[in-house]
Amino acid sequence: MKLTILIHCPDQAGIIRSVTTFIHQQEGNIVYLDQHVDKQAGVFFMRLQSEFEKELPLDTFKKEFQNELANQFQMEWEVYLDGYKPKMAVFVSKYNHCLYDLLSRYNSGELSVDIPFILSNHKDLECVAEQFNIPFYHVAVTKQNKAEAEDRQLALLQEHRVDFIVLARYMQIVSPKVINVYPQKIINIHHSFLPAFMGAKPYHAAFERGVKIIGATSHYVTADLDAGPIIEQDVTTVSHTHSVNDFIAKGRDLERIVLSRAVQLHVARKTMVYNNKTVIFS
Repeated sequence: MKLTILIHCPDQAGIIRSVTTFIHQQEGNIVYLDQHVDKQAGVFFMRLQSEFEKELPLDTFKKEFQNELANQFQMEWEVYLDGYKPKMAVFVSKYNHCLYDLLSRYNSGELSVDIPFILSNHKDLECVAEQFNIPFYHVAVTKQNKAEAEDRQLALLQEHRVDFIVLARYMQIVSPKVINVYPQKIINIHHSFLPAFMGAKPYHAAFERGVKIIGATSHYVTADLDAGPIIEQDVTTVSHTHSVNDFIAKGRDLERIVLSRAVQLHVARKTMVYNNKTVIFS
């Protein structure tokens, strides 16, 4: 039996010693421990992985941890059973590059998740879902039916017991109705030009300005559009010799890579969110 524990709480003496002692008393062996202190905020963060020779009732473990440690140190904490494959729903529109990348990683076993379905506001990528033998749902979204469409999305998410959502270039704004059900569990990808180059053609606008780098950003979705806690970013250089099509190709390559890294970090329980920022453990 293997457990991963994520903790954050006010920084104070004795946290690591108390947690490791508790694990030892439960006949566990710690195989990984990483911690970080945000000195400005006075907050302590820790990620710990431990192995147990005997199967422990998880509910009992949680109750004892809460009573013996969490209450004393005012901890916000979560524990996860290793080996569980979280259920990941993928939302798309018409762009297929991020979708193909995620499904290829999933199909090869590199991405340790279950994908119960792919959902889109268009039918264009249904053929991709069929290639990978994954159910596809078309839920059209307009100004007039957005509330009903999101009700349908939530019904599907709950029916399939989805753990988190990936917006693989889903070109619709997700409202608080969905965000509040999946806080810090919706991952988005976009180019890194925001807010300087907003609109439908950011690469064209960046080309006109003669930028020297382009990039991509993956973040958790919040009610503030494209302003959620950042999980992963990357950049590449460009020059006057590159065309708009070069910009788009380079940008899409980065979007694929950055989104897959962000998803992998989330699945591995290596992300913690605090004050609209993330702590990313190695």
